[in-house]
Amino acid sequence: MSKTNIIDEIFEAFHNYGDQLYEGGEQVTQQQHALQTAHTAEKDGASDTLIASAILHDYGHLVHDLPQEVVAQGIDDKHEELVAALLEPYFVSAVTEPARLHVPAKRYLCAVEPSYFNKLSPVSVRSLERQGRPLTEAEVKAFEALPHYADAVRLRRYDEMGKDPDAVTPDLAYYRPHLEAGLKK
Repeated sequence: MSKTNIIDEIFEAFHNYGDQLYEGGEQVTQQQHALQTAHTAEKDGASDTLIASAILHDYGHLVHDLPQEVVAQGIDDKHEELVAALLEPYFVSAVTEPARLHVPAKRYLCAVEPSYFNKLSPVSVRSLERQGRPLTEAEVKAFEALPHYADAVRLRRYDEMGKDPDAVTPDLAYYRPHLEAGLKK
């Protein structure tokens, strides 16, 4: 797969699978969630690479080879690891690492901001149970030492805001320049 074709492949996956409801009963589709997360990042003044990461952070849900109902069955599909592994050959780490770290970022925020847990949607609370408990003090320090942890935390906050079934956002094509900006040269 060439660098120019990877974005077309991503768009095709969104076209084919993006209308699936977001994991566990949220009232938005996978594509609505990705677009809302990216739109929130853009409104916050995020970099092109973080906006690209916002579009791609749950791409693993679209392309894993597990049955659709795995999340409902309480199985962690490790979508964050899958997205990083699939896209690392094409995108810079400022795109792939926040996406890979957005799940640990939820665990991090629950550890360092007790009020954060109360802001989670019921579906996010259930997924937290699958993905692990809040980080320990040692895990918090290790997470904070990672190069892209701050952007992962920002992405996590955008992620939680991307679950409004009535939100209006630009379409996927609007974000192509952000994705192109995140490609490896």
